[in-house]
Amino acid sequence: MPEKVTKEKVLAYIVRNGELLVFRHTDYSWEEVGIQVPAGSVKAGESPEGAALREAREETGLTEFEIVRKLGEDTYDISPCRFEIQHRHVFELKIGQDTHERWDSQEDHDGEAEPTRFECFWIPLEAAHILQSGQGALLSRLYD
Repeated sequence: MPEKVTKEKVLAYIVRNGELLVFRHTDYSWEEVGIQVPAGSVKAGESPEGAALREAREETGLTEFEIVRKLGEDTYDISPCRFEIQHRHVFELKIGQDTHERWDSQEDHDGEAEPTRFECFWIPLEAAHILQSGQGALLSRLYD
């Protein structure tokens, strides 16, 4: 078995009117990737706050986000998908622009890979237990 590496990651809980912004990958089945929140890696020299805002913009195609607060940190072992321990910084964000209930977006990966296509939509916070890979682990802190 490969040795596990630890990666710095961020998760963005974008909340409005009791709903959470989530997405699904449109090129993969639900069984493969599930429902997710904007999330990703912290780049070298980047703060977790900056990474959370960048990932929210890249994955939703929207631009007007503001960090409300850091909800905490969590660790998640994503093996066997990847032999990786994710040290996650979790943030609550608010959105400063109107959106549709559903819309398509894509992440371009700075031209280094084929674009990843998403369908973004809002779900009630009470239904957010469906998030994949432990992404909902700190949702209860929204109520602290």
